[in-house]
Amino acid sequence: MMKYFNCDYNEGAHESILNKMIETNMTQTPGYGEDEYCSRAAKLIQEACRADVDIHFMVGGTQTNLIVVSSFLRPHQGVIAADWGHINTHESGAIENTGHRVLALPSKEGKITAEQVARLCETHVQDENRVHTVQPKMVYLSVPTEWGTTYNRQELEELQKVCRQYGLLLYVDGARLAYALAEENSSVDIPLLAKCCDVFYIGGTKCGAMFGEALVLVNPQLRQDFRYLIKQKGAMLAKGRLLGIQFETLFTDGLYEKLGQHGVAMAEQIRTACKKAGYQFYIENGTNQIFPILPTQKLESLKKNYSFLDMGPEKAGYRTVRFCTSWATQKEDVDDLVRNLLK
Repeated sequence: MMKYFNCDYNEGAHESILNKMIETNMTQTPGYGEDEYCSRAAKLIQEACRADVDIHFMVGGTQTNLIVVSSFLRPHQGVIAADWGHINTHESGAIENTGHRVLALPSKEGKITAEQVARLCETHVQDENRVHTVQPKMVYLSVPTEWGTTYNRQELEELQKVCRQYGLLLYVDGARLAYALAEENSSVDIPLLAKCCDVFYIGGTKCGAMFGEALVLVNPQLRQDFRYLIKQKGAMLAKGRLLGIQFETLFTDGLYEKLGQHGVAMAEQIRTACKKAGYQFYIENGTNQIFPILPTQKLESLKKNYSFLDMGPEKAGYRTVRFCTSWATQKEDVDDLVRNLLK
């Protein structure tokens, strides 16, 4: 039987969410997120942020990214992102299809720096012909990044400072946020994001929910009429309660953090086995994605029983792969993979 380590959304949803959905199935509520479950979920997230914020629930990550960028940028403005940023590599040109350009910067381990952002903005400001070019107006970050790395507190604060200096909005895609929060010695937490960002979202789809993301609007100037924009872009779920139920459950009794911790713990076992087997890593990180460099022969052997991503050649006879764990990864499957990595 094939065991899947290719992504973190292979399974359905945590049983507590499913049980809550069954329990409330025949309860009648208003639609479009104006129900008691969405209200309670929003309050729990506001408490986690320790800040005055607005909460809106979306179905998926690409939808959320598209709505944020297209709602808050004027037609001539673009969004700065890492070259490996999700909006630049995995969303089928969704941002460009809104008429906005992704201004990609070369990244190191999936991250960009405040210095890079400042340099790009300064180049634009100093250009006598800048009116002929796309104006940078937003910085997009993923926490964790596509390479499983995480921005630390200092990096986020420096990026915030540059964004304030040049009048940019700072937006964090938190599709896998639970795993960044669970990283050992992580200095990232939800209150920090609420302090540094103009807008960010808390991922549910990859972190225990059946589907859903919780968008957090921090900047008061972005809040007016936002529900109109959600509706206009087809993202206002009629049965919005289904999102509220999930996030209320995730943010009760620390479940969201626990699910992230499980995914990271499972990844650490695989990471430790790779080190023990003497494999090098394309990128070192401490979240739920692992990028070992495996001999081609070993990779082909593993493919018979495990699903994972082949990231491409590294050197003769070796290829980088990605193993991805999740909130639902079974320990027995990890133990089985570890045994085969150590053979």
